[in-house]
This record gives sequence, structure tokens and C-alpha cells, in this order.
Amino acid sequence: MYYIGIDVGTGSVRACLSNYSGKIIKYSSHPLTTWSEYGTYFMQSTENIWNSVVLCIKDVVDGVSVDKIKGIGFDATCSLAVVDANHDPVTVCPFGNKERNVILWMDHRAVGEAEHINSMKHEVLDYVGGKMSPEMEMPKLLWLKKNVQQSWEKIGKIFDLPDFLTWKATGDDSRSFFSRSLCSLVCKWGFLCRNKGDCNWSASFLKEIGLSELLDNDCYKIGSRVLAPGHPVGMGLTESVANEVGLIPGTPVATSIIDAHAGVLGMIGCNGAQENMFEKRLGIVCGTSSCHMCLSTGPKFIKGVWGPYFGAIIDDYWLNEAGQSATGKLIDHIIESHPAYETLNEKIPKREIYAYLEDLLEKTAVNVGCSLEKLVKDLHVYPDFHGNRSPLADPDMKGMIIGLTLAKDELDLAKLYLATLQGLAYGTRHIIESLISGGYNITEIGMCGGLVKSKLFVQTNADAIQVPVLLPEENESVLLGSAILARVAAGHSESLTAAIMKMFCSASSIMPNVVTKRFHDAKYDVFRSMLDLQRHCSVVMSKE
Repeated sequence: MYYIGIDVGTGSVRACLSNYSGKIIKYSSHPLTTWSEYGTYFMQSTENIWNSVVLCIKDVVDGVSVDKIKGIGFDATCSLAVVDANHDPVTVCPFGNKERNVILWMDHRAVGEAEHINSMKHEVLDYVGGKMSPEMEMPKLLWLKKNVQQSWEKIGKIFDLPDFLTWKATGDDSRSFFSRSLCSLVCKWGFLCRNKGDCNWSASFLKEIGLSELLDNDCYKIGSRVLAPGHPVGMGLTESVANEVGLIPGTPVATSIIDAHAGVLGMIGCNGAQENMFEKRLGIVCGTSSCHMCLSTGPKFIKGVWGPYFGAIIDDYWLNEAGQSATGKLIDHIIESHPAYETLNEKIPKREIYAYLEDLLEKTAVNVGCSLEKLVKDLHVYPDFHGNRSPLADPDMKGMIIGLTLAKDELDLAKLYLATLQGLAYGTRHIIESLISGGYNITEIGMCGGLVKSKLFVQTNADAIQVPVLLPEENESVLLGSAILARVAAGHSESLTAAIMKMFCSASSIMPNVVTKRFHDAKYDVFRSMLDLQRHCSVVMSKE
């Protein structure tokens, strides 16, 4: 028996074919198109996304007996997708082009709307760390209403992208079947869930922020049927979609989950960990951005950290979610904006540049007779180039670099790369301090995503935080998480916890180098000082 896991990330759609025990047998990936305007607008297309989904599914089922494929699970970025009453795309762009009907998660056009919502200080905000982010959906919807009125009037259905995928796959057109994932709603929509059995849209919240019309006609545009992740959606794959991808109509489709949250599903049971370990593991999904997630059996209200979200990943567990808005994207920006990048990229493929820089750092450290981390003793990067998601919850924070020289060679780029990795690790340390102060006892970190391919990135985090890092042997933890959803939807496990125990993978432990602790403690002090300096500068310049 097999399950299909589908992950729609920021830059690509990926799919896997997993066997009954969680081993990924086949894999496929197709790139996505993203349009960017003004440095704050980031948009995608549901048509482009779905076409890529179809291609990926066809790739992984090719040559497989389709009667052995028992379920499909979807995850995706928490992006906003809108269609009209005929299910055609509706533009989210003030300058037209209906193809662009998805506001990508990283789009920060709604900073002003987020500030307006946060000024209301409604109870809903208690469950998002005290402040809504412009990356969440309600600020984006309010922005659309205010700035693209023509589109606002055309909207027939509004989705978080993971919900769009399950709707598209199941032909979920009737009001009785228009379902939403509890994961997306509590994490990104302000859907209020105080405990099991007490979950609802807050009419007072939507009225206060100016979006009360979303509740019209039994929430027809945003959906009123809320399902837990892994619950089967509708009647499974429609005949038309099944024929398109080469599967059997009615193949179970699981209620979706956000992409990073799927990564937690794929990692939380590593090495056969029992439930008593769930609260001690911090899961970090490291990609374009990074998401830091902890589960608990009771709600923990932590300033600047999203949540507590009830049932967002696993039934009866609360989730706290922190993160960094730009990690992989920041590293790429630092590398590609350096004077040495152009000639370096002519010499070696882009995908090999990280390894090249790390090798250059190792050789330089040997030549000068010092440990690698000390090559950047006087070079410091504060990494919030795209605002601070956690624990400051301040989208206006900026990046900072201290220690620049006139150098512009490859070694200078390598040093800046290393200092950036360290800055990101200190950002994670700052987040962990907030989680610990909120009541968590974190004894290990599970990491997955594109950045863990860098041994230097992983070791830097272990050293800077002085906590062991678990690296799953199954590299595609996010896809495995979606396959776990599919197993539950197929009825082969009675719960996500039971499925995790059947589909977990082994993991290696990267231990912190205790010799580096003093160095990283000192650089972390500089990191915190840079934060304070930036805030001081903002206060000074606000008077001008």
C-alpha cells in the first residue's frame, strides 16, 4: 500500500510516494512562478500551482498499480487564494492580471492593516501571541477590501492555499462539503478555539476590524465546516481529477495542513519517540523562512509567539509557533548581492556555492590557525531583513551588519555567509529563550528543510544554542508529514499520533561543541545589543 504526499512550498510543488511504513519510494518536483512588485508584493497563481500539482502526481504514480494508492495528503504555504463564483481566478493585484490570484505568505503589503487590527486588542489576538502579523490572512483580506474594490466585489470563495488544494481535488463545490482545515484557520485566520468543542468565528472580532460580511450566508465565502488535519474530505478524488492524474476516483483526500506543520508531523516521532517527548522537542522547518514549533498538552500564552493554537497539528495538543521571516531567502540575498557572486557563479553552479564557501572557510581557518567560527569574530549580522516574526512580532525591524570592510573577494563573501548563519542561529536562540520563559522545557531540536543540507548551518545552530539537533534520515520530513495525513484519511490509522508511531524515521544527533559556548555567548550579547541599537535609532529618528 502507498500514500501520496504533496507539498506546495514557496518556490516549487513537490510530491512523494510513501509506503506503509513511511519510506519514500518516489519523488517529483516542479517549479512555481512568483511575481514580485515594490519589494513587498509577492503573488502566485492557483492555475500554475494546480498544474504543477498534477504534473508531480503523474510523475510519482507512473508505473505504479493505482489500486495500491490508498490516500493523498496536501500541505502548502499559508497563502491567500481567491476565486469568483464561477471558480475563476480573481486578481489580488491593484494593476490587474487575474492570473495573480494568490497573495504569497511572505507578502507584507498589509502592514498598516495588521497594525489597525492589533490596535483593537480583541481576545482573538491573545491566541496569536498578542499581535497579528501582516503574513496572516485577515490583514491581507482587509487590504484587498480597501485597495482592490473591484476584486473584492467579485470574490466567490476565499481559501488558505492548503484548503484550496483539497477543494480542487475533491470538487468540494456544494455548501455542505466546503470544508476548511482547523490548522489553517486557527493559525492564520483568527478562528477562535479556546478548547475542544469551543471553536468558532468571532463575530465581534470581524465586526471590529471591518470584515463582518465574511459571516454572511453561513460563511459561504470562507467556509463553515471545519475539520481536523487528516480527516477525509468529501467523497475523495473527483472523477475528472482522478482521470487527470491517473488515479482511482474516490481515493481518500486528507484535510490539509500548513507546510511547516507537516514537517513537524514528519519529525516529531523520530527514533520512535513516545508522546512524553513531544513537548520537549522543538521542530524547526528551515526553508525560505523558518518556522519553530512546540506542542503542549495545555495552552501557553507567550508574547510575540503565535498561538496557543488548539488542534492545529495533532488532536488534543496545543501548538506554539514562532519563526524567522527570511532565512534561506536571506542567505541567498547576502550571497547574490555581494561583488564576488557574479564571477563565482560563472565558475560553479549556484547550487554548489554554499559548499564552496564552506570549504573555503575550513581551509582558511586551518591556514590562519584558528577555529572556523572565530574567522568572523568582528563581523556581526542581525538577520531581520524582512521584519521580525518572533519573538518581537515587529515587521518593521530591519537587517544590520557590523564589521564591513572594502574587501570584495570570495573570502569576504564566505565570511559574510558564515556571519549570516550565526545571526540566524542567534535569532533561533532568542526564540527559544521566549519559549522556555513561557513554560517549555526544550531538550532537543528537530530540523528539516533545504537549509539542513548545509552541515555548517546545522552545527552552527547546535553550537550557538548548546542543544542537540536531530536530523531525520528521511530528508523529506514535510512530504512524510503529508503522507501521514493520507494514511489517516485512508482509515489505516485511527489518529495522527498512531500514524506517526507507524511511519517515523530514524534520526542522527548533531551534538553541540561545548568549546565554542563562550564565543557564541559573546556574539549573542552583540546580537541583542544590535537589536537594542536599532530600536534606539528608530526612537531618535521618529522625532525628525
